Amino acid sequence: MLLLDLLFPNRCVECNRIIHHDEAVCELCFDQIYFTHHDYSESNLLTEKCRLLFPIEQAFALMQFEEESTSQKIIHQLKYGKREKIGKIIANWTLEKMDFTDLKPDLLVTVPLHPKKLKERGYNQLHLFTDTLSKELKIPCDHHLIKRNFYKKAQAKKRREQRTFNENLFSITKQISNQHILIIDDVFTTGNTMSAVAWEILKAGNNKVSILVMAMD
Repeated sequence: MLLLDLLFPNRCVECNRIIHHDEAVCELCFDQIYFTHHDYSESNLLTEKCRLLFPIEQAFALMQFEEESTSQKIIHQLKYGKREKIGKIIANWTLEKMDFTDLKPDLLVTVPLHPKKLKERGYNQLHLFTDTLSKELKIPCDHHLIKRNFYKKAQAKKRREQRTFNENLFSITKQISNQHILIIDDVFTTGNTMSAVAWEILKAGNNKVSILVMAMD
């Protein structure tokens, strides 16, 4: 490990300084991250956005996602920079700032990649993040409950066609009911993806859903 660190040192995603191999940013750049300071047990901006789309119990976003922001660079490195271990780092930040109190879900579920996309990327950026939370919080996780049915979203469809596409974007792989499920994704933008996943879970049985995302746009 020491030789690898010398040959390929870990660098801050923001300023490119050499940092410890268990970090994503240096101390100076960490202070530039815009954390939302959401309270999982109370209503917040993400909760309000989700309630316009589907019934929700709680919601939590760790960071604010803005163009050229440090949080954007962190997540882009996680997704596209082959730095999968950043998922564990973000999970540890989440554990420090998110308090379930008496609102622990029964199951953690990740938004899936299409198998072709998974093969191209080599990993799902949510898995190490979720596995870390699962281990520390002692809540089971399931990376296979939801299946993505299409390789990529249609970009140039009419509104009605896009709505139909979103409704069929995911399917559920097994029967599940009477569960409080925490759906995990990286970035919440329009909410269309999260809504599509949530409705599949809600339709499957007498389930409740909550939301956790690394960042919200």
